[in-house]
Amino acid sequence: MRILGLDIGDKIVGVSISDSLGLTAQALRAIQRSNDKKDIEALKKIIDEYQVERIVIGLPKNMNGTLGIQAEKIKEFSCKIKKHVEVPLEFWDERLTTVEAEKLLIRADMSRKKRKKVIDKLAATFILQGYLDRQKL
Repeated sequence: MRILGLDIGDKIVGVSISDSLGLTAQALRAIQRSNDKKDIEALKKIIDEYQVERIVIGLPKNMNGTLGIQAEKIKEFSCKIKKHVEVPLEFWDERLTTVEAEKLLIRADMSRKKRKKVIDKLAATFILQGYLDRQKL
């Protein structure tokens, strides 16, 4: 069963995919956002290509567990996705995943310019791997 992980931002959607056993997450791509229709079409292509059976969407909660403005934007966009795909959607607490991704890339001595190109995919991978690891418990 393939699961798609999404790190939805205002400008880019980071995308990761699980292996067919649902054990590991791999960075897939970053979708440059243009408008909802095109963004959802890009996601639908990936869903069809990889025969995705579930989507895990990172939900950026505040440190106290409440939902902020960005989380509300993500929930709104997720509702639009749900109207166009027949795959179940789940939210996953993504607190600090982008920070973790940034730290990892800095430790790898990656330049700021290169980090900018991969940070969203890596954050999506952390979101999905966290979800997959939780399913094993």
